[in-house]
Amino acid sequence: MGIQNNRCSVVLRGRILQNRNATDDLPRDQILCGDNLELIRELPDRSIQLVITSPPYFQQRDYGGGMGNEACLEEYLDSLISLFRECVRVVRDDGSLVFNLGDKYIDSSLLLVPYRFAIGATETGLVKLVNDVTWIKKNPTPRQFRRRLVSSTEPFFHFAKTEDYFYNPDAFMADETPPKKSQSQGMNVGRKYFELIDQSDLSEDEKHNARDALEEAIQEVQRGEIAGLRMKIRGIHAEAFGGQDGGRKIQIEKNGFTLIRLRGNKLKRDVIEHSVESIKGIRHPAIYPVKIVEEFLYLLTRPGDVVLDPFIGSGSTAVACKQLGRYFIGYDINPEYCRYARSRVVEAPSKTLTFIRE
Repeated sequence: MGIQNNRCSVVLRGRILQNRNATDDLPRDQILCGDNLELIRELPDRSIQLVITSPPYFQQRDYGGGMGNEACLEEYLDSLISLFRECVRVVRDDGSLVFNLGDKYIDSSLLLVPYRFAIGATETGLVKLVNDVTWIKKNPTPRQFRRRLVSSTEPFFHFAKTEDYFYNPDAFMADETPPKKSQSQGMNVGRKYFELIDQSDLSEDEKHNARDALEEAIQEVQRGEIAGLRMKIRGIHAEAFGGQDGGRKIQIEKNGFTLIRLRGNKLKRDVIEHSVESIKGIRHPAIYPVKIVEEFLYLLTRPGDVVLDPFIGSGSTAVACKQLGRYFIGYDINPEYCRYARSRVVEAPSKTLTFIRE
């Protein structure tokens, strides 16, 4: 067929990693040019650990054919959901899918395209939506709108087929370090709660117990045994989130207070701050930041896993996989983009022997 004849691929040889998926006929480390819906149908069920991709945005740019040029939003979403179903089919039961989409204004009104897609994806009944991770663009396109603000965020939707998806949150955004507390901050931590205890309606015995428990926790902070503390006092603070039954709620009802000891683990937020990328000599209109792909690889894959990007575009997913020791499979309908991606992957440094944050 014509699509088969027009394929151009790049194969990176010399990998010494063990393939976790044990499927020898996968086109690992190849970029295939053609219709992604036809190409993905050649993949076996449950053979991919992660699908991560950024489909062409609806009527936003000319990508040289394929999805994104539909006449109406409904047709665009139908095409995308059809591909999504195939992506779910090829993902392993412990795998994940990550889709990044941009929005679109028509007649000065946002269409909420990404969220319509996310709802449609979950309504298939095939996946759960685990997170909506927000990409904050540090350098959004400078525009001077008179009647609206500049759009500077995009969502990355993380879907999973089962509750058993592989997850490594300790590796996600691990290079970000929280600000250090000064010595004076350490000395003052928790002191405000003594005044709140005095102002509360607790009984004298409850106040005495609360002061003793608070002083003990403050000493633990100053000795470096814990990073910080929070205190909830009956009648002063709101009930536990959602008012649900649980240990803290019971403690507040029974003792009049509860203490939360913070162990210093950095909070893993659903936010990634990163600049929009541009690469000299590559004319792709929307280059996918490699750094963002890498963070999802750390979070959702292991070395040697196979990652599929059905809209490979400029090749960022393939570059990230090569650098972190994962196998990749990429599709794109535009032969020029396939050539860009091929040259970019070949030039990218390989770090398959040094796995950071594994």
